[in-house]
Amino acid sequence: MYRDKTLKKYLDDLAARLPAPGGGSAAALAAGLGASLISMVANFTLGNPKYAKFEDEIRNILNQSEKLRAEFLNLVDLDVQAFRSKNLRSCLDVPLMIGRLCFEGIKLCPPLITKGNKNLISDVAVAAALLESAFASAYHNVEINLKFLKDLKLTSAVRKEFEQKGKKIKRIRQETEEKVGQIIRG
Repeated sequence: MYRDKTLKKYLDDLAARLPAPGGGSAAALAAGLGASLISMVANFTLGNPKYAKFEDEIRNILNQSEKLRAEFLNLVDLDVQAFRSKNLRSCLDVPLMIGRLCFEGIKLCPPLITKGNKNLISDVAVAAALLESAFASAYHNVEINLKFLKDLKLTSAVRKEFEQKGKKIKRIRQETEEKVGQIIRG
């Protein structure tokens, strides 16, 4: 659907008076941007002699970020498809997945602060900010879908999970920005 279209087409459709793409798809795109930045930092670190002792860990981060990047790209379209299907459970499952994957993605940022190429340190902070934002965006979509499902047990469990993950994501983003800021300012 959008994965093979231009960015302009996606943004035009997002801005248009169309039912989809919407906020969930945009959350997946923002998360994909965050994961892409993690991959970029890893790619600029691998093969650099200054970071040779971190090669295995950085390669592992790259493998994880690339898997996440592919998942987020798929979720851009899956969110559109779920909305168009009007299946409430699908409409809930996609933002749930986006939020859960954002949580996994942001955990890749802290090691890059000290083990990633210092010339791209600001990109680590941007990745963390994008992933936190995408998580928050996904959570809003989770909430609206929980309201329509009217399943109190599910609502309680999901809210508890996302509140815990949200606190951790916020803390990781704040710590990442603080440490990156200290390095940039020297």
